[in-house]
Amino acid sequence: MTDWLQAPDYWLTRLVLERALGAIYLVAFLVAAFQFRPLLGEHGLLPVPRFLRHVRFFDAPSVFHLHYSDRALLAVAWSGAVLSAAAVFGLPDVAPAWVAIAVWFALWALYQSIVNVGQVFYGFGWETLLLEAGFLAIFLGAGPTIPAWPVILLFRWLVFRVEFGAGLIKLRGDRCWRDLTCLYYHHETQPMPNPLSWFFHHLPRPLHRVEAAGNFFAQLVVPIFLFTPQPVASIAGSLIVLTQCWLVVSGNFSWLNVLTIAIALSAFDDRALGLVLHVPTPHLEPLAPWGQVAVVLLAVTVLVLSYRPVRNMISPRQLMNFSFDPFHLVNTYGAFGSVTKQRYEIVVEGTAGLVAADSRWMPYEFKGKPGDPKAVPRQFAPYHLRLDWLMWFAAMEPPFRQQWLIAFLVKLLSADRPTLRLLRRDPFRGMRPAAVRANLYLYRFSGWSAPRGAGVWWERELVGEYLPPIVLDADGAPARAPRG
Repeated sequence: MTDWLQAPDYWLTRLVLERALGAIYLVAFLVAAFQFRPLLGEHGLLPVPRFLRHVRFFDAPSVFHLHYSDRALLAVAWSGAVLSAAAVFGLPDVAPAWVAIAVWFALWALYQSIVNVGQVFYGFGWETLLLEAGFLAIFLGAGPTIPAWPVILLFRWLVFRVEFGAGLIKLRGDRCWRDLTCLYYHHETQPMPNPLSWFFHHLPRPLHRVEAAGNFFAQLVVPIFLFTPQPVASIAGSLIVLTQCWLVVSGNFSWLNVLTIAIALSAFDDRALGLVLHVPTPHLEPLAPWGQVAVVLLAVTVLVLSYRPVRNMISPRQLMNFSFDPFHLVNTYGAFGSVTKQRYEIVVEGTAGLVAADSRWMPYEFKGKPGDPKAVPRQFAPYHLRLDWLMWFAAMEPPFRQQWLIAFLVKLLSADRPTLRLLRRDPFRGMRPAAVRANLYLYRFSGWSAPRGAGVWWERELVGEYLPPIVLDADGAPARAPRG
Protein backbone atom coordinates (compact mmCIF):
# COMPACT_ATOMS: atom_id res chain seq x y z
CA MET A 1 0.00 0.00 0.00
CA THR A 2 1.36 3.42 -0.95
CA ASP A 3 2.70 5.10 2.19
CA TRP A 4 0.70 8.32 1.86
CA LEU A 5 -2.54 6.29 1.76
CA GLN A 6 -1.82 4.47 5.00
CA ALA A 7 -3.07 5.47 8.46
CA PRO A 8 -2.07 2.58 10.74
CA ASP A 9 -2.41 4.82 13.81
CA TYR A 10 -6.15 5.21 13.14
CA TRP A 11 -7.35 1.61 13.38
CA LEU A 12 -9.09 2.20 16.75
CA THR A 13 -10.41 5.50 15.41
CA ARG A 14 -12.08 3.66 12.55
CA LEU A 15 -13.46 1.01 14.89
CA VAL A 16 -15.15 3.56 17.15
CA LEU A 17 -16.32 5.73 14.26
CA GLU A 18 -17.98 2.81 12.50
CA ARG A 19 -19.72 1.65 15.70
CA ALA A 20 -21.01 5.16 16.33
CA LEU A 21 -22.29 5.56 12.76
CA GLY A 22 -23.98 2.18 12.99
CA ALA A 23 -25.77 3.24 16.18
CA ILE A 24 -26.99 6.48 14.59
CA TYR A 25 -28.17 4.64 11.49
CA LEU A 26 -30.06 2.28 13.82
CA VAL A 27 -31.90 5.20 15.45
CA ALA A 28 -32.70 6.70 12.04
CA PHE A 29 -34.17 3.47 10.70
CA LEU A 30 -36.19 2.91 13.87
CA VAL A 31 -37.63 6.41 13.51
CA ALA A 32 -38.68 5.49 9.96
CA ALA A 33 -40.16 2.17 11.08
CA PHE A 34 -42.32 3.79 13.76
CA GLN A 35 -43.21 7.16 12.21
CA PHE A 36 -42.99 7.04 8.42
CA ARG A 37 -46.34 5.38 7.65
CA PRO A 38 -48.64 7.83 9.49
CA LEU A 39 -46.65 10.78 8.17
CA LEU A 40 -45.81 9.73 4.62
CA GLY A 41 -47.29 6.31 3.94
CA GLU A 42 -50.05 5.35 1.53
CA HIS A 43 -52.60 7.02 3.79
CA GLY A 44 -50.24 9.45 5.51
CA LEU A 45 -50.30 13.22 5.81
CA LEU A 46 -48.13 13.64 2.68
CA PRO A 47 -48.48 10.32 0.84
CA VAL A 48 -45.34 9.15 -0.94
CA PRO A 49 -47.22 7.64 -3.94
CA ARG A 50 -48.66 11.08 -4.74
CA PHE A 51 -45.19 12.65 -4.40
CA LEU A 52 -43.58 10.07 -6.68
CA ARG A 53 -46.04 10.85 -9.47
CA HIS A 54 -44.48 14.30 -9.79
CA VAL A 55 -40.72 13.65 -9.44
CA ARG A 56 -38.16 11.83 -11.56
CA PHE A 57 -35.65 9.33 -10.21
CA PHE A 58 -32.67 11.65 -10.63
CA ASP A 59 -34.52 14.44 -8.84
CA ALA A 60 -35.11 12.20 -5.83
CA PRO A 61 -33.20 8.90 -6.10
CA SER A 62 -35.05 6.15 -4.25
CA VAL A 63 -35.85 2.45 -4.59
CA PHE A 64 -39.46 3.47 -4.08
CA HIS A 65 -39.60 4.68 -7.67
CA LEU A 66 -39.87 0.98 -8.53
CA HIS A 67 -42.80 0.51 -6.17
CA TYR A 68 -44.02 2.06 -2.96
CA SER A 69 -46.20 0.38 -0.38
CA ASP A 70 -46.22 0.58 3.38
CA ARG A 71 -44.99 -3.01 3.47
CA ALA A 72 -42.08 -2.07 1.22
CA LEU A 73 -41.27 0.84 3.52
CA LEU A 74 -41.23 -1.44 6.54
CA ALA A 75 -39.00 -3.89 4.67
CA VAL A 76 -36.53 -1.09 3.93
CA ALA A 77 -36.64 0.33 7.47
CA TRP A 78 -36.25 -2.98 9.27
CA SER A 79 -33.57 -4.20 6.84
CA GLY A 80 -31.68 -1.01 7.60
CA ALA A 81 -32.15 -1.54 11.33
CA VAL A 82 -30.78 -5.09 11.12
CA LEU A 83 -27.75 -4.01 9.08
CA SER A 84 -27.16 -1.09 11.47
CA ALA A 85 -27.21 -3.43 14.46
CA ALA A 86 -24.74 -5.69 12.66
CA ALA A 87 -22.42 -2.69 12.20
CA VAL A 88 -22.75 -1.76 15.88
CA PHE A 89 -21.70 -5.26 16.92
CA GLY A 90 -18.84 -5.30 14.43
CA LEU A 91 -20.05 -8.20 12.32
CA PRO A 92 -18.65 -6.73 9.07
CA ASP A 93 -15.19 -6.80 10.69
CA VAL A 94 -15.13 -10.59 10.76
CA ALA A 95 -16.27 -10.98 7.15
CA PRO A 96 -14.40 -10.47 3.85
CA ALA A 97 -13.75 -6.84 2.91
CA TRP A 98 -16.42 -6.80 0.22
CA VAL A 99 -19.08 -7.68 2.82
CA ALA A 100 -18.29 -4.57 4.87
CA ILE A 101 -18.48 -2.45 1.71
CA ALA A 102 -21.81 -4.04 0.79
CA VAL A 103 -23.24 -3.43 4.29
CA TRP A 104 -22.28 0.25 4.39
CA PHE A 105 -23.44 0.79 0.81
CA ALA A 106 -26.80 -0.84 1.59
CA LEU A 107 -27.24 1.38 4.67
CA TRP A 108 -26.51 4.47 2.60
CA ALA A 109 -28.78 3.44 -0.30
CA LEU A 110 -31.67 2.40 1.95
CA TYR A 111 -31.62 5.58 4.00
CA GLN A 112 -31.17 7.66 0.85
CA SER A 113 -34.36 6.05 -0.46
CA ILE A 114 -36.25 7.12 2.65
CA VAL A 115 -34.89 10.67 2.84
CA ASN A 116 -35.52 11.46 -0.81
CA VAL A 117 -39.24 10.74 -0.56
CA GLY A 118 -39.61 12.17 2.95
CA GLN A 119 -40.51 15.67 1.75
CA VAL A 120 -40.82 18.29 4.52
CA PHE A 121 -40.68 15.66 7.26
CA TYR A 122 -37.13 14.77 6.18
CA GLY A 123 -35.95 18.27 5.33
CA PHE A 124 -33.43 18.54 8.16
CA GLY A 125 -29.68 19.05 7.99
CA TRP A 126 -28.88 15.93 10.00
CA GLU A 127 -30.42 13.76 7.27
CA THR A 128 -27.91 14.95 4.67
CA LEU A 129 -25.13 14.84 7.26
CA LEU A 130 -25.87 11.17 7.98
CA LEU A 131 -25.98 10.39 4.28
CA GLU A 132 -22.68 12.14 3.59
CA ALA A 133 -20.97 10.47 6.55
CA GLY A 134 -22.53 7.15 5.57
CA PHE A 135 -21.18 7.46 2.04
CA LEU A 136 -17.65 8.03 3.34
CA ALA A 137 -18.05 5.00 5.63
CA ILE A 138 -18.33 2.76 2.57
CA PHE A 139 -14.62 3.40 1.99
CA LEU A 140 -13.40 3.21 5.60
CA GLY A 141 -12.44 -0.44 5.42
CA ALA A 142 -12.92 -3.01 8.15
CA GLY A 143 -11.28 -5.71 10.22
CA PRO A 144 -7.45 -5.87 10.08
CA THR A 145 -7.02 -3.67 7.00
CA ILE A 146 -5.04 -0.46 7.49
CA PRO A 147 -7.37 2.57 7.43
CA ALA A 148 -6.92 4.85 4.43
CA TRP A 149 -5.56 8.26 5.39
CA PRO A 150 -7.53 10.17 2.70
CA VAL A 151 -10.83 8.86 4.13
CA ILE A 152 -9.85 10.02 7.63
CA LEU A 153 -9.07 13.45 6.18
CA LEU A 154 -12.40 13.52 4.33
CA PHE A 155 -14.22 12.93 7.61
CA ARG A 156 -12.31 15.87 9.09
CA TRP A 157 -13.23 17.93 6.05
CA LEU A 158 -16.88 17.06 6.77
CA VAL A 159 -16.54 18.13 10.42
CA PHE A 160 -14.90 21.35 9.28
CA ARG A 161 -17.78 22.21 6.95
CA VAL A 162 -20.37 21.40 9.62
CA GLU A 163 -18.72 23.62 12.24
CA PHE A 164 -17.32 26.40 10.08
CA GLY A 165 -20.53 26.69 8.08
CA ALA A 166 -22.55 26.96 11.29
CA GLY A 167 -20.21 29.64 12.61
CA LEU A 168 -20.36 31.70 9.41
CA ILE A 169 -24.15 31.56 9.16
CA LYS A 170 -24.36 32.94 12.70
CA LEU A 171 -21.75 35.62 12.05
CA ARG A 172 -23.66 36.79 8.96
CA GLY A 173 -27.11 36.19 10.38
CA ASP A 174 -28.97 37.44 13.42
CA ARG A 175 -27.44 40.53 15.02
CA CYS A 176 -27.87 38.94 18.46
CA TRP A 177 -25.01 36.56 17.62
CA ARG A 178 -22.66 39.44 16.97
CA ASP A 179 -23.63 41.24 20.18
CA LEU A 180 -23.52 37.89 22.05
CA THR A 181 -27.15 38.00 23.26
CA CYS A 182 -28.73 35.14 21.26
CA LEU A 183 -28.45 32.75 24.19
CA TYR A 184 -30.74 35.06 26.18
CA TYR A 185 -33.52 33.51 24.08
CA HIS A 186 -32.31 30.31 22.43
CA HIS A 187 -32.73 27.82 25.27
CA GLU A 188 -36.37 28.91 25.65
CA THR A 189 -37.27 29.19 21.96
CA GLN A 190 -35.37 26.21 20.49
CA PRO A 191 -37.55 23.68 18.64
CA MET A 192 -37.78 21.15 21.44
CA PRO A 193 -36.38 21.94 24.90
CA ASN A 194 -35.22 19.08 27.10
CA PRO A 195 -35.41 18.70 30.93
CA LEU A 196 -32.32 20.88 31.44
CA SER A 197 -33.22 23.66 28.99
CA TRP A 198 -35.18 25.52 31.70
CA PHE A 199 -32.04 25.64 33.86
CA PHE A 200 -29.82 26.73 30.96
CA HIS A 201 -32.27 29.53 30.18
CA HIS A 202 -32.01 30.82 33.76
CA LEU A 203 -28.21 30.98 33.79
CA PRO A 204 -26.88 34.49 34.47
CA ARG A 205 -26.75 36.59 31.33
CA PRO A 206 -22.97 37.07 31.49
CA LEU A 207 -22.67 33.27 31.16
CA HIS A 208 -24.94 33.37 28.13
CA ARG A 209 -22.56 35.86 26.54
CA VAL A 210 -19.66 33.53 27.33
CA GLU A 211 -21.64 30.70 25.69
CA ALA A 212 -22.10 32.76 22.52
CA ALA A 213 -18.43 33.79 22.38
CA GLY A 214 -17.38 30.20 23.03
CA ASN A 215 -19.60 29.10 20.17
CA PHE A 216 -17.72 31.34 17.72
CA PHE A 217 -14.37 30.05 18.98
CA ALA A 218 -15.49 26.42 18.69
CA GLN A 219 -16.93 26.86 15.20
CA LEU A 220 -14.66 29.39 13.51
CA VAL A 221 -11.25 28.81 15.09
CA VAL A 222 -11.03 25.26 16.40
CA PRO A 223 -11.97 23.49 13.10
CA ILE A 224 -8.89 24.93 11.39
CA PHE A 225 -6.70 22.83 13.69
CA LEU A 226 -8.34 19.57 12.59
CA PHE A 227 -5.78 19.47 9.78
CA THR A 228 -2.69 19.96 11.95
CA PRO A 229 -0.37 17.17 13.21
CA GLN A 230 -1.06 15.27 16.41
CA PRO A 231 -1.61 15.94 19.23
CA VAL A 232 -3.05 19.31 18.12
CA ALA A 233 -5.68 17.65 15.92
CA SER A 234 -6.84 15.53 18.87
CA ILE A 235 -7.09 18.64 21.05
CA ALA A 236 -9.22 20.33 18.38
CA GLY A 237 -11.40 17.22 18.20
CA SER A 238 -11.76 17.24 21.98
CA LEU A 239 -12.99 20.84 21.97
CA ILE A 240 -15.56 20.06 19.29
CA VAL A 241 -16.75 17.01 21.21
CA LEU A 242 -17.07 19.06 24.42
CA THR A 243 -19.11 21.80 22.74
CA GLN A 244 -21.37 19.21 21.12
CA CYS A 245 -21.88 17.55 24.51
CA TRP A 246 -22.96 20.95 25.86
CA LEU A 247 -25.62 21.07 23.13
CA VAL A 248 -26.70 17.49 23.90
CA VAL A 249 -27.45 18.32 27.54
CA SER A 250 -29.18 21.63 26.73
CA GLY A 251 -31.65 20.60 24.03
CA ASN A 252 -33.17 17.98 21.72
CA PHE A 253 -31.52 18.23 18.31
CA SER A 254 -32.23 14.74 17.03
CA TRP A 255 -28.93 13.00 16.19
CA LEU A 256 -27.19 16.16 14.91
CA ASN A 257 -24.91 16.52 17.92
CA VAL A 258 -24.09 12.85 18.46
CA LEU A 259 -23.38 12.49 14.73
CA THR A 260 -21.07 15.51 14.83
CA ILE A 261 -19.32 13.92 17.82
CA ALA A 262 -19.00 10.67 15.88
CA ILE A 263 -17.38 12.20 12.82
CA ALA A 264 -15.20 14.42 15.03
CA LEU A 265 -13.62 11.22 16.32
CA SER A 266 -11.66 11.21 13.05
CA ALA A 267 -9.47 13.89 14.65
CA PHE A 268 -8.23 11.45 17.32
CA ASP A 269 -5.49 8.95 16.67
CA ASP A 270 -5.23 5.59 18.42
CA ARG A 271 -2.89 6.99 21.07
CA ALA A 272 -5.48 9.59 22.13
CA LEU A 273 -8.40 7.15 22.09
CA GLY A 274 -6.26 4.55 23.85
CA LEU A 275 -6.26 6.75 26.94
CA VAL A 276 -9.92 5.80 27.49
CA LEU A 277 -10.34 2.67 25.37
CA HIS A 278 -8.15 -0.38 25.80
CA VAL A 279 -8.62 -2.46 22.65
CA PRO A 280 -5.72 -4.55 21.34
CA THR A 281 -4.75 -3.73 17.76
CA PRO A 282 -4.62 -6.78 15.47
CA HIS A 283 -1.93 -7.43 12.91
CA LEU A 284 -2.80 -4.91 10.20
CA GLU A 285 -2.89 -5.70 6.51
CA PRO A 286 -2.59 -3.22 3.62
CA LEU A 287 -5.65 -2.26 1.63
CA ALA A 288 -6.02 -4.20 -1.62
CA PRO A 289 -4.96 -2.40 -4.81
CA TRP A 290 -8.58 -2.04 -5.96
CA GLY A 291 -9.38 -0.50 -2.59
CA GLN A 292 -6.56 2.01 -2.97
CA VAL A 293 -7.91 3.05 -6.38
CA ALA A 294 -11.41 3.44 -4.90
CA VAL A 295 -10.08 5.67 -2.11
CA VAL A 296 -8.23 7.92 -4.56
CA LEU A 297 -11.32 8.22 -6.74
CA LEU A 298 -13.40 9.05 -3.67
CA ALA A 299 -10.99 11.81 -2.63
CA VAL A 300 -11.00 13.34 -6.12
CA THR A 301 -14.80 13.16 -6.30
CA VAL A 302 -15.28 14.85 -2.93
CA LEU A 303 -12.77 17.59 -3.77
CA VAL A 304 -14.52 18.34 -7.07
CA LEU A 305 -17.98 18.32 -5.45
CA SER A 306 -16.71 20.56 -2.64
CA TYR A 307 -16.44 23.52 -5.00
CA ARG A 308 -20.06 24.64 -4.64
CA PRO A 309 -20.28 24.10 -0.86
CA VAL A 310 -17.08 26.12 -0.37
CA ARG A 311 -18.32 28.85 -2.70
CA ASN A 312 -21.55 28.90 -0.69
CA MET A 313 -19.67 29.19 2.61
CA ILE A 314 -17.76 32.26 1.50
CA SER A 315 -20.80 33.85 -0.13
CA PRO A 316 -22.60 36.70 1.67
CA ARG A 317 -25.83 34.91 0.63
CA GLN A 318 -24.81 31.68 2.33
CA LEU A 319 -27.42 28.92 2.21
CA MET A 320 -27.94 26.76 5.29
CA ASN A 321 -28.25 22.95 5.15
CA PHE A 322 -28.38 22.60 1.38
CA SER A 323 -27.57 19.71 -0.97
CA PHE A 324 -26.03 20.45 -4.35
CA ASP A 325 -26.62 16.96 -5.76
CA PRO A 326 -29.55 14.55 -5.41
CA PHE A 327 -27.39 11.89 -3.73
CA HIS A 328 -26.33 14.23 -0.89
CA LEU A 329 -22.64 13.43 -1.42
CA VAL A 330 -21.11 16.78 -0.42
CA ASN A 331 -23.36 19.31 1.28
CA THR A 332 -23.33 22.64 3.05
CA TYR A 333 -24.38 22.96 6.68
CA GLY A 334 -25.35 25.51 9.29
CA ALA A 335 -27.77 26.01 12.15
CA PHE A 336 -29.65 28.87 13.83
CA GLY A 337 -28.50 31.70 11.61
CA SER A 338 -31.44 33.50 13.19
CA VAL A 339 -32.85 32.97 16.66
CA THR A 340 -36.53 33.46 17.49
CA LYS A 341 -37.00 35.80 20.42
CA GLN A 342 -40.47 34.55 21.40
CA ARG A 343 -41.89 31.06 21.49
CA TYR A 344 -45.25 30.44 19.85
CA GLU A 345 -46.97 27.08 20.14
CA ILE A 346 -49.95 25.64 18.32
CA VAL A 347 -52.31 23.92 20.75
CA VAL A 348 -54.68 21.48 19.02
CA GLU A 349 -57.98 20.81 20.78
CA GLY A 350 -61.09 18.78 20.16
CA THR A 351 -64.66 18.81 21.42
CA ALA A 352 -67.17 15.98 21.61
CA GLY A 353 -70.26 18.15 21.05
CA LEU A 354 -71.53 20.97 18.88
CA VAL A 355 -69.35 24.03 18.57
CA ALA A 356 -70.77 26.69 20.86
CA ALA A 357 -69.61 29.34 23.29
CA ASP A 358 -69.75 26.85 26.15
CA SER A 359 -68.14 23.93 24.32
CA ARG A 360 -65.62 21.94 26.31
CA TRP A 361 -62.38 21.84 24.38
CA MET A 362 -59.74 19.27 25.38
CA PRO A 363 -56.11 19.42 24.20
CA TYR A 364 -54.16 16.76 22.35
CA GLU A 365 -50.73 16.40 23.96
CA PHE A 366 -47.62 15.80 21.89
CA LYS A 367 -44.72 13.65 23.03
CA GLY A 368 -42.01 16.28 22.87
CA LYS A 369 -43.25 19.76 22.02
CA PRO A 370 -44.52 21.98 24.87
CA GLY A 371 -48.21 21.78 25.64
CA ASP A 372 -49.35 21.33 29.23
CA PRO A 373 -47.53 24.05 31.26
CA LYS A 374 -47.05 21.57 34.10
CA ALA A 375 -45.42 18.90 31.92
CA VAL A 376 -41.66 18.58 32.36
CA PRO A 377 -39.83 18.96 29.01
CA ARG A 378 -38.68 15.51 27.99
CA GLN A 379 -35.47 14.09 26.57
CA PHE A 380 -35.82 12.34 23.22
CA ALA A 381 -32.64 13.03 21.24
CA PRO A 382 -31.06 11.30 19.44
CA TYR A 383 -34.53 9.93 18.62
CA HIS A 384 -36.34 12.36 16.31
CA LEU A 385 -40.01 13.28 16.76
CA ARG A 386 -40.77 14.51 13.25
CA LEU A 387 -44.34 15.70 13.81
CA ASP A 388 -43.36 17.66 16.92
CA TRP A 389 -40.56 19.44 15.07
CA LEU A 390 -42.87 20.41 12.20
CA MET A 391 -45.36 21.85 14.71
CA TRP A 392 -42.62 24.24 15.88
CA PHE A 393 -42.06 25.48 12.34
CA ALA A 394 -45.80 25.71 11.65
CA ALA A 395 -46.29 28.13 14.55
CA MET A 396 -44.11 30.66 12.74
CA GLU A 397 -46.06 30.54 9.46
CA PRO A 398 -49.67 30.98 8.36
CA PRO A 399 -51.77 27.78 8.37
CA PHE A 400 -52.52 27.82 4.63
CA ARG A 401 -48.84 27.01 4.01
CA GLN A 402 -49.08 23.81 6.04
CA GLN A 403 -50.77 21.24 3.82
CA TRP A 404 -49.73 18.45 6.16
CA LEU A 405 -51.27 20.22 9.19
CA ILE A 406 -54.76 20.27 7.65
CA ALA A 407 -54.33 16.59 6.84
CA PHE A 408 -53.26 15.99 10.45
CA LEU A 409 -56.45 17.60 11.79
CA VAL A 410 -58.53 15.46 9.42
CA LYS A 411 -56.81 12.37 10.83
CA LEU A 412 -57.73 13.51 14.34
CA LEU A 413 -61.35 13.96 13.29
CA SER A 414 -61.24 10.40 11.96
CA ALA A 415 -59.53 9.12 15.13
CA ASP A 416 -56.90 7.54 12.88
CA ARG A 417 -55.01 5.12 15.11
CA PRO A 418 -51.56 5.33 13.44
CA THR A 419 -51.71 9.13 13.72
CA LEU A 420 -52.86 9.03 17.34
CA ARG A 421 -49.88 6.81 18.19
CA LEU A 422 -47.63 9.77 17.30
CA LEU A 423 -49.15 11.68 20.23
CA ARG A 424 -48.60 11.50 23.95
CA ARG A 425 -52.27 11.87 24.88
CA ASP A 426 -55.54 11.53 23.00
CA PRO A 427 -58.24 13.16 25.18
CA PHE A 428 -60.95 11.12 23.43
CA ARG A 429 -59.27 7.74 23.98
CA GLY A 430 -59.66 6.58 20.42
CA MET A 431 -63.16 7.99 19.87
CA ARG A 432 -63.89 10.57 17.16
CA PRO A 433 -64.23 14.20 18.23
CA ALA A 434 -67.06 16.25 16.75
CA ALA A 435 -64.71 19.12 15.86
CA VAL A 436 -61.09 20.16 16.24
CA ARG A 437 -59.40 23.55 16.29
CA ALA A 438 -55.94 25.07 16.74
CA ASN A 439 -55.07 28.09 18.87
CA LEU A 440 -51.80 29.99 19.02
CA TYR A 441 -50.18 30.63 22.40
CA LEU A 442 -47.13 32.56 23.53
CA TYR A 443 -45.01 30.37 25.82
CA ARG A 444 -42.34 31.50 28.29
CA PHE A 445 -40.32 29.51 30.77
CA SER A 446 -41.65 30.05 34.29
CA GLY A 447 -39.63 31.82 36.95
CA TRP A 448 -37.16 30.21 39.34
CA SER A 449 -39.68 29.20 41.99
CA ALA A 450 -42.43 27.78 39.77
CA PRO A 451 -41.16 24.24 39.02
CA ARG A 452 -40.27 23.59 42.65
CA GLY A 453 -43.45 25.21 43.99
CA ALA A 454 -46.51 25.00 41.73
CA GLY A 455 -44.90 22.51 39.36
CA VAL A 456 -45.33 24.88 36.40
CA TRP A 457 -42.56 24.85 33.81
CA TRP A 458 -44.21 27.15 31.30
CA GLU A 459 -46.31 30.28 31.44
CA ARG A 460 -48.53 30.90 28.45
CA GLU A 461 -51.04 33.36 27.10
CA LEU A 462 -53.52 33.01 24.27
CA VAL A 463 -52.52 34.96 21.17
CA GLY A 464 -55.51 34.04 19.04
CA GLU A 465 -57.08 31.52 16.72
CA TYR A 466 -54.69 29.68 14.42
CA LEU A 467 -57.30 27.51 12.72
CA PRO A 468 -61.05 27.80 13.34
CA PRO A 469 -63.07 24.76 14.46
CA ILE A 470 -63.41 22.26 11.62
CA VAL A 471 -65.54 19.16 11.13
CA LEU A 472 -65.82 16.48 8.47
CA ASP A 473 -68.60 16.94 5.95
CA ALA A 474 -70.67 14.13 4.46
CA ASP A 475 -67.89 13.33 1.98
CA GLY A 476 -65.20 13.19 4.68
CA ALA A 477 -63.65 16.50 3.67
CA PRO A 478 -62.74 19.19 6.22
CA ALA A 479 -65.23 22.01 6.58
CA ARG A 480 -65.67 24.95 8.93
CA ALA A 481 -67.77 23.91 11.91
CA PRO A 482 -71.25 25.45 12.19
CA ARG A 483 -71.94 27.27 15.41
CA GLY A 484 -74.37 25.50 17.74
